[in-house]
Amino acid sequence: MKRIRSLLALLMLIGLASLFQASAQMQPRPTIRKSLIVTTEWLAEHLKDDSLVLLHVGEKDEYTAAHIPGAQFIQLADISTPRGQGLALELPSVAQLQTTFEKLGVRDKSRIVVYFGKDWVTPTARLFLTLDYLGLGGSTSILDGGLPAWTAAGRPVTTEVRTPAKGNFTPRLSKQLVVDALWVSANLNKPGVMILDARASKFYTGEEVGRMPRGGHIPGAKLLPRGQLELRVNQDLPDPTRRIVACCEFGRISTLATATLREMGFQRAVALDGGMKAWREAGYPIRPGRES
Repeated sequence: MKRIRSLLALLMLIGLASLFQASAQMQPRPTIRKSLIVTTEWLAEHLKDDSLVLLHVGEKDEYTAAHIPGAQFIQLADISTPRGQGLALELPSVAQLQTTFEKLGVRDKSRIVVYFGKDWVTPTARLFLTLDYLGLGGSTSILDGGLPAWTAAGRPVTTEVRTPAKGNFTPRLSKQLVVDALWVSANLNKPGVMILDARASKFYTGEEVGRMPRGGHIPGAKLLPRGQLELRVNQDLPDPTRRIVACCEFGRISTLATATLREMGFQRAVALDGGMKAWREAGYPIRPGRES
């Protein structure tokens, strides 16, 4: 049966699984934390748990029309720097994030499940990374298949919007989840640092620039496009001790790669906060074409 599954399956589609193919020099493959992804069956069994906080990622009209009972709506603007105060999708202040999640009912002992309404998989991954940044990653899961899988299983949806009791949690920041353009520039040529570019090939090479002023990629970055992984396995295969920096245009697709790499045991994987837009605006060099 063909359907979009959440974090793990999408990464298979973009080719990230190829990073972990057998190699004589490769260390044993880490395993994914089982609670990272939960099934519709699991959620149905725990839907009325007092500790459950269920977060719907998608369009507001879509949420209003139908959502899983008890789910609260959240959008990228809620977890990003306010417009005009920074780059799109940059992490905002901890105070803003704490206010956002406490309003949604998050507490220290909450069991958080996030899901996408239609195909908003990368924003869902961004939400997961943000919760992980706040120290809540260990108690957060992604619903396998999102709302489409829930409805396909014949499970109930509602239009009722419940107002949760205000939460209260203590942020325990994991500052090693993201880096900024300054850090990347300072560490670009250091041994053990690897840059993975998760954009489409045409933007990586500079063949197309889209709405950006310059095309191309961070010097030395390896292409990780959807559908195919262009890495020299024997030379570029990352190991769990290597610092891997994932980047994309603004910081959505890269968080998908970062979250899964970390869950697979690559604990030094990070995302470039603000993506290529942050790199360009800082005035750092852009290289066209492909890396050898």
